[in-house]
Amino acid sequence: MEAHIILGIHVTDRAKKAGDVQAVLTEYGCSIKTRIGLHEVSEQSCSTNGIILLEIFGDRAVADEIAGKLSAIDGIEVQQMVFEHE
Repeated sequence: MEAHIILGIHVTDRAKKAGDVQAVLTEYGCSIKTRIGLHEVSEQSCSTNGIILLEIFGDRAVADEIAGKLSAIDGIEVQQMVFEHE
């Protein structure tokens, strides 16, 4: 069984960075099994920061490529969680 690979993406200034981030996610769309977006929202405001969680389909090389391209965008931080299976 393949490892479960989760990428956590912290996006600052969502309004300005959304297009760049979306371009990378679209490029790797067939490698993204699950995508969840999180940000603070209330009646008074919508946060400019957000978190995207991705479950990656494929091997670590694909996850590393995605993480590298996203990390190259100013204001984006990417962290990985890998759950190995025996």
